[in-house]
Amino acid sequence: MGPYRIRIARDLAGCHAVRREVFIVEQSIPEAEEMDAYDAHAVHLLATGPDGPVGTVRFLHGAAAHRKYGVDAGTAVLGRLATVKSVRGTGLGAALVRAVEAEARRLGLARIYLEAQTHALGFYERLGYAAHGPEFDEGSGIPHRAMTKELG
Repeated sequence: MGPYRIRIARDLAGCHAVRREVFIVEQSIPEAEEMDAYDAHAVHLLATGPDGPVGTVRFLHGAAAHRKYGVDAGTAVLGRLATVKSVRGTGLGAALVRAVEAEARRLGLARIYLEAQTHALGFYERLGYAAHGPEFDEGSGIPHRAMTKELG
């Protein structure tokens, strides 16, 4: 995978830099939509390499997750998974997902819910997630599907 370190981020500057590059620049998602109020309620993980931030993911749980997604108290909601182009295909994205799963387990959560861009369904399926429900547009113009994984 490379010399990357994944940690819980307290300062979100690195997370926002990666998300800005991937979602705002590459995918043309409006910044006001990408950098939402839920950042303040999420657990953020940041992957760094020798040249700085290269990947990030966040997850919501508790009241914030219920308010935004309607999930129960035992569910973490994974979102905003992003890696910069130079590290794609290295396994870093999978490592970030596994880090969310580990932290969710540590917090006593039973499952992970996410809304995957449809081009990423295979990535999440390889990590044990199952798609359910119809395809939908969550506002970005990019098709998504809901996915869930029970944490054992």
